[in-house]
Amino acid sequence: MNNDIAYYFYIYSMRLHFRFITYFLLLLLSTAASAQVPDAAAKQFNKALRLRADKQDSLAYVAMHDALKHYSGYSDAYGTLGEWYFTDRKFSDAVDVFVRASRSCKNGQTAFALPLARSLLYDYKPTQALQLIVSNKNSKNKEWEKLHKQAVFMRQALANILEDSVYNIGMRINTPYPEMFPTISADTQTLYFTRLVRNTDMEFYRSTEDSCGGWFTGRNLGSPTNTPNHEAAQSISADGHYLFFMRCDNRSHNGWDQGGCDLYMAYTADSNWSVAQSFGATINTPAYEGMPCLSPDNRDLYFVSDRDGGYGGFDIWVSRFEDGLWQLPRNLGPHINTEGDETAPFLHIDNKTLYFSSDGLTGFGGSDIFYSRRVNDTTWGAPVNMGYPINTSSNETSISITIDGQQAYLASDRDSLDGNYDIYETKLPKHLRPVEVAVLRGYTYDSLTESRLSNSVVLINDAKTGEQLYRFVTNRGDASFMITLPVGKNYAYDADHFGYQNMLDTIFLADVDSSVIEPIEFNIPLLPADYRAPIHDSLICTIHFPTNSYSLSDSDKLLLQQALEPWLEDLSFVVLINGYTDNTGTPMVNEELSARRAQLVSEEVMAYGIGEYSIRAQGWGESNPIASNDTEIGRGYNRRVEIVIRR
Repeated sequence: MNNDIAYYFYIYSMRLHFRFITYFLLLLLSTAASAQVPDAAAKQFNKALRLRADKQDSLAYVAMHDALKHYSGYSDAYGTLGEWYFTDRKFSDAVDVFVRASRSCKNGQTAFALPLARSLLYDYKPTQALQLIVSNKNSKNKEWEKLHKQAVFMRQALANILEDSVYNIGMRINTPYPEMFPTISADTQTLYFTRLVRNTDMEFYRSTEDSCGGWFTGRNLGSPTNTPNHEAAQSISADGHYLFFMRCDNRSHNGWDQGGCDLYMAYTADSNWSVAQSFGATINTPAYEGMPCLSPDNRDLYFVSDRDGGYGGFDIWVSRFEDGLWQLPRNLGPHINTEGDETAPFLHIDNKTLYFSSDGLTGFGGSDIFYSRRVNDTTWGAPVNMGYPINTSSNETSISITIDGQQAYLASDRDSLDGNYDIYETKLPKHLRPVEVAVLRGYTYDSLTESRLSNSVVLINDAKTGEQLYRFVTNRGDASFMITLPVGKNYAYDADHFGYQNMLDTIFLADVDSSVIEPIEFNIPLLPADYRAPIHDSLICTIHFPTNSYSLSDSDKLLLQQALEPWLEDLSFVVLINGYTDNTGTPMVNEELSARRAQLVSEEVMAYGIGEYSIRAQGWGESNPIASNDTEIGRGYNRRVEIVIRR
């Protein structure tokens, strides 16, 4: 097995470093002094190079400084020493060396201007860097243009530093080995991450929250998820049932595993994960595919690839699940992807905010984390840098955010001299948070036997416009589901299962506190298709009302129309219209309000040709609640009018 594959998943975070080294090597060639270097200086210079190659860095620094003591005009020594300081993230020392270097020879100010400007930026001194950059604006080197954008951005960003700090999550999670790709569970009780064990094997680990709000020691996820191959960059579906990840250094004769790094999926089975299955040749290629992320509606799979058709090195791609199959992936386009590397996509459970890492967009240096808001089904808005101290001049390479959007976990090598990544946590300010949503969790079941109905199809529509927002199938094991909906509006749902009657109803989410992490329990009962109630009553529709309201919206009328249409061919029935309220207000007021709502709906029913003699409308006040009146969402369900067909 090729151990170099173990480093494949963060090659992108090293490319910038290699570009720096390449530049410094060219710099040394261009600034080599024509004068004879004194033997003593040359001897110390060569000694320093040998010590550095032997990883005796402290002695190498001493020897290189000795070389400069012997010859203060030794441009090769200045360039090498500055590059070492820069590579070792001693940016203040790098600035000092390049300032001295610029004064060491006739063309020093020109020759060392670019590494000095870059070192100033990485040392968080954009104003000084900008002065140097402006003085070299006529240079034909395109690198100056990139540095100018970075300096302007950093000067503005550092003037608006975020108040919240970023903290290392601690030694129970972080080790001397790299930890990356944090994934926080929906209930925030479990943290999954990837560890490069002994710097040779990538494996999954998990930790659970202790009683004090800290984390227990991370434990290996074990078989069958972890194998002798390399597994990394895990992502868990919003409902917790599916695990997506990349597996590297694998190939099979049947062509399902394409070699390099490919995408795999496992599902929950008997309190463990199943044996992972490859996504196959529709998504996997001989190129790199990794860092997957599934949208909360289970429709779109985002991932990273360096396949043909991209805009740079690693790009973000997306595949949609349609007609039971994953479709050919589509590049997210130049709005997101650049000439550099875009990696580690994380789509929040709001389904509208995409976070990712990039070294091609303007930032603080290295790889920074950005976010983009969804414009429509296929378009994303301009990426926004998340600012300091979330981003630094080091590499921030992946992020995971809690359901309520308030807490973030990210991977960074900011405190490391050798590229060793750790996991950090921080509180997100409001402007960086995803859209506020409520989380609904439940299952579909037979309302007579209470047995669960797996593979039920549920449609969620915008109750006002009728636009379909979600289509999902309940879990094939326990019929469960989890969805997220923006708060403050109504939604209509249609649940269907073969051999059962459709269930049409409204979801009312006004004034729901989205900061509450606990999902709202939302179970959907279904009646068998041949079921007839003993009194021949069928509840066909429920309309919910805001507090103190007794008017029908266009979406309410649309819902009523859809419910009545199947019954209009045979009018040999009675329509019972029963109005109810929550428990706010006096019983007398509630009874009157419920009666007015029932009468309002009856008038709308008559508009469809159903005679007044066939309608029985009555208000029942706060009696017969269907949910707890202790919460706003419960009161929202109780403020209702039920339309029942009696035959």
